[in-house]
Amino acid sequence: MPKRTDIRRILIIGSGPVTIGQTCEFDYFGAQARDVLREEGFLTVVVDSDPAATLTNPEFADAAYVEPLSPDSLSKIIGKENPDALLAITGGQTALNLVMLLSREKTLERMSVSVLGPDMETIARTENRRLFKETMQSAGIDVLPSGIAESIEEGMQVVRQLGFPVILRPAYTTGGAGSAVAYNIEEYVSMLAAALETSPINQVLIERAALGWKEVEVEVLRDCDGSALVMAISENIDPMGTHTGDSMTVLPAQTLGEEATDKLTDLTAQVVETLGIIGASTVRFALEPRSGEIVVIGANPRLGRNTALVSKSTGIPIARIAVKLAVGYTLSELGMSAPAPVDGRFSVKMPRFAFDRFPDADTTLNTSMKAIGEVVGIGLGFNEALQKAIRSLEIGRFGLGSDGRDAPEQERTAPDVIREKLAKPNPARPFFIRYAIENGMSTTEIVELSKIDPVFIEMIRELVEFESELGGKSLVSVTSETLRKAKALGYSDAQLAILLETEEEQVRLRRRVLGIEPVSGSIPTFDGRSGAAAAYFYSTYADTDDVAAPDGDKKILVLGGGPNRIGQGSEFDNCRVHACEALREEGYESIIISSNPDAVSTDFAVSDRLYMDPLTRENILSVIEREKPAGIIVQFAGQSMAAMVQTLKKVDVPVLGTSIDSINKARDRKYLAEMAKRLGLGWAPNDAATSVDEVRAKKSKVGYPMLVRAGRMVGGLAAEIVYDDDDLTAFLGSAIEITSDRPLLMDKFLEGAVEVGVDAISDGETAIACGVKEFIEQAGVHSGDSACSLPPYSLSSETIAEIKRQACVIAKELGIRGLFNVQFAVRGEQIYVLEVHPRASRTLPFVSSATGIEWTKVAVRIMLGKSLREQGITGEIVPKHVSVKETVFPFARFANVDVVLGPEMKSTGEVMGLDDNFGNAYIKAQIAAGQDLPEGGTAFVSVSGKDKSGVIEIGRRLRELGFDVVATKGTADVLREAGVDVKVISKIGEGRPDAIDLIKNGEIDLIINTPSGKKPRKHEVTIRSAIAARGIPIVTTMAGAKATLFGMEAVRKRAATVRSLQEYEE
Repeated sequence: MPKRTDIRRILIIGSGPVTIGQTCEFDYFGAQARDVLREEGFLTVVVDSDPAATLTNPEFADAAYVEPLSPDSLSKIIGKENPDALLAITGGQTALNLVMLLSREKTLERMSVSVLGPDMETIARTENRRLFKETMQSAGIDVLPSGIAESIEEGMQVVRQLGFPVILRPAYTTGGAGSAVAYNIEEYVSMLAAALETSPINQVLIERAALGWKEVEVEVLRDCDGSALVMAISENIDPMGTHTGDSMTVLPAQTLGEEATDKLTDLTAQVVETLGIIGASTVRFALEPRSGEIVVIGANPRLGRNTALVSKSTGIPIARIAVKLAVGYTLSELGMSAPAPVDGRFSVKMPRFAFDRFPDADTTLNTSMKAIGEVVGIGLGFNEALQKAIRSLEIGRFGLGSDGRDAPEQERTAPDVIREKLAKPNPARPFFIRYAIENGMSTTEIVELSKIDPVFIEMIRELVEFESELGGKSLVSVTSETLRKAKALGYSDAQLAILLETEEEQVRLRRRVLGIEPVSGSIPTFDGRSGAAAAYFYSTYADTDDVAAPDGDKKILVLGGGPNRIGQGSEFDNCRVHACEALREEGYESIIISSNPDAVSTDFAVSDRLYMDPLTRENILSVIEREKPAGIIVQFAGQSMAAMVQTLKKVDVPVLGTSIDSINKARDRKYLAEMAKRLGLGWAPNDAATSVDEVRAKKSKVGYPMLVRAGRMVGGLAAEIVYDDDDLTAFLGSAIEITSDRPLLMDKFLEGAVEVGVDAISDGETAIACGVKEFIEQAGVHSGDSACSLPPYSLSSETIAEIKRQACVIAKELGIRGLFNVQFAVRGEQIYVLEVHPRASRTLPFVSSATGIEWTKVAVRIMLGKSLREQGITGEIVPKHVSVKETVFPFARFANVDVVLGPEMKSTGEVMGLDDNFGNAYIKAQIAAGQDLPEGGTAFVSVSGKDKSGVIEIGRRLRELGFDVVATKGTADVLREAGVDVKVISKIGEGRPDAIDLIKNGEIDLIINTPSGKKPRKHEVTIRSAIAARGIPIVTTMAGAKATLFGMEAVRKRAATVRSLQEYEE
């Protein structure tokens, strides 16, 4: 049937901020949905809370809202925009849960809004664990023995029938949130309580743990006529027991066999038919390796993480097709009759973790997802794809070992260590499989410990055996045939340099002399419409047809795009998408290199030529030689820009915008200090050291307290404030690497200062501030973890004007062309320059949304030669409203990790609140970030000694808002002396009930708890971890507490309203 004509206006719900389990793949789906619906003639209304979401670009939607993804906000938008239908399948679990709530509250029925794709009954049958199990069993589809619990009592009955071990799976969650494996009754009870609390409907599936079984995911499309088409079957290399988002995955599946594949295809069609899914679905199965038994584990009635991997691996934009199916098209009408052939290609997905940010977290992988991002390696052999995926992770590895970064010898040769690493799923397990083989362990023993299929073990064994053949050879003596084989197996030039005891550049020169060059394999694309296929490639050294690059002098390479990680995520992806749009508008072709299957910028419709490859020196130079671009843009690569600039030094292609020389000046702290002195700017004492001895020699020059951090690391990784020699000694002993390439940065810590960030732009002659942001948390909290306000909410107009002046003076002195960011600290009347970044910052999308100007496009036009005046920008853009950015953290995923903020960034994503005043904008941002602030109830307050003077104001305002206040003795004494009514509770270990008791009993609604000193006390960590696990709003700084109360007071005076970005720009 053709598309529906009974609907005209469609509301697309986004997925909100980047979190574990939901990264930028849903923005990729949402942007595709918005574009395809507009192409089909529908009016589109879009809503997301993430300022970095490309979905809410007001240029491409009829109405775009950046509002909290809450039932209240959605109801207001629906009432205002009157959509005929909602589209939730592109918005992840967030959108599905919202639709469920709106339906339960009768909002959709009352406002006559339909749901596109799966209806409410279908969503319930897939997300409600009880209904899913009953639906599958009624259709004769096998499931694991299991039971449903909606209380502790029911859970105890289920486990008595099943026995141990069992897996607990909460309903209506994503990324395995709240899921766990229980091996005994004691841990089962606590896990069950947590799982029930995690589920929005307080329902948990408890199933017999099929640990060690294979896990596969089947991506399928189904239309309204009942036709289904399996697009791909991907196989998790890690067995059941590890969340699929944390598992290595290969596509197509490698170990199933024809009979199992056929059965999976048939079962998938039966599952989606029984559930009534329309659109796309990922169906998950478990296979018992010996008997071949197959059971269904679950099915998503929406697009998911696996959808993105399949789309980027096959060249078929499944989201685009799923949306067309949701509005009435059939598969046959779209020309979809068979899945795309993979033509011998292998795609290997690897997850990117952030355990380096949470050293107290358990690195064991289980049924609750912990990865923050992922990459894909594509090649014509499994090992080529595997090694490319490892390089793509950007963790300092160049492949599966032999890269100079292997574990210490005592670890990689110790049988006990190896056996433990094989038996316990962890991020290092692939490398320890290699070590096991090197130490003579048999495939049978490795399989027994890891439960990974022997096919994959043997593939890794091939690498180990090949390297033994290279033993004793040099670059001169190795044959052309052997070198070619090495490249086909996925070895990088950097690895071969280690194996052949030479330099990477020498390997590159040698293979070029021998004619060993990568070829560009093409991935055919299809989008369900007639039009030219996109130019989509991957590099390979295997024997395949090479696709020649077209001639032309108007091609620009846009660099950046590794995996999502803390400190570098979807914000820069947003910039690269807009950069490609600007280049197209100016008549240029864009080229993207990336390895991130979730990114919007790797939608093959975004750029003119896409290379799905690692962002390594070898790959970048290869693409430059092939494409011969007219210029290269590095300003949207985040902190990876510095390494890329070094690669580009000797390339005969200009870096557009700020020159390499100016970029290096901005990174030279000595130069900046001299510049600040010359220009009369405030500059806090700082230095850099390349050895421990140099650190000790320079510490007195900087003075305590001192912020110390590893240089050239993303998001303040390995950063700490040290107050004395003991602190510094402890920091230096924490296995931090200090070298000339990675110096230790030493900055005077300005206690009590307010941090201010300026995103600005210069055309070489004129510089203007795009936006000035005041960070709400005090100096010492990483700016990426702090809320901020644009415009500033407490600084004087004179201070703001002087900050803008200083930023513009710096731009002129450094010769910046394009975007730049300057971090300032304000203490009293003194303004200090902290850092200068000659590139886009992670807050640029926020600033663009706040000001209504797409600054990325302005910067690209500057790089192409257009001045600010020629673009119609003659002065600063001053918004009439207030915008607040807030951050989102993954603490609930990591047990026993402290939630206190510091100089090392820990947030995964961000949200935005807009309103006419700071208070309402701040509260909107808090709601969007998941801080469900109460209107009243009981507030627990416990602050450090240095914060005692400020707690009186906090206590009084809480009482004025109607809160009961409870506090530990020290804080309570201060409040009582000031006349604030407060109830005293015991400190942990000094009596009961204590704070943990009240939290577990649900008697606390809000917590204000600041750390007591340089190192948090154990009981404080216990309190804050318990809070994080239960989702109770917590504030850990006095500045944050004051802002929170200010916002709560503002909401009492005037309820927040919803307005589209288009309305804010009027």
